[in-house]
Amino acid sequence: MNHHRGGYDGQTGFPAGCRIALVQACWHRDIVDAARDAFLYEASVLGLPGEQVDLFDVPGAFELPLQAKMLASSGLLHAIVAIGLVADGGIYRHEFVASAVIDGLMQVQLESHIPVLSVVLTPIRFHDSGEHRAFFHEHFKVKGTEAARACLGAIQATERVRRLATETEHASCRPVPPK
Repeated sequence: MNHHRGGYDGQTGFPAGCRIALVQACWHRDIVDAARDAFLYEASVLGLPGEQVDLFDVPGAFELPLQAKMLASSGLLHAIVAIGLVADGGIYRHEFVASAVIDGLMQVQLESHIPVLSVVLTPIRFHDSGEHRAFFHEHFKVKGTEAARACLGAIQATERVRRLATETEHASCRPVPPK
């Protein structure tokens, strides 16, 4: 039996030449920047040089899926990380925006076969007060760190599947068609 474990194994780092795009929404930029900075720091600890991460800004979270799709179609990336904060502003239902963003990011991942990780958070009853801002600033730091580890794990898992597919392609054990 071959057990192909997924996720960050804690042992190895990013593959040589690995390139990642990090796309962030600009609403609540000071909070979103905390996730970006934590991601960049943790990725560097895990062996990814900063010059191998391309940073992109979009106006808001709603624009993240389109940017991710355009980046995925470049064929140059091993993964894409999307960061944003979708807050309940009281004018519209933020659940619809959050759902559209997450569904869009998932669609990009499924169509491109490139891991797309989400650090798009949707707090319930976010208040633009000092206490809430401080809490989410710290929370986004944690999520940025977790995203770097998840990104490494997703890249490792994807690379294992690609290697397995290549090995199997050359194997003689093709399924026998039914009679």
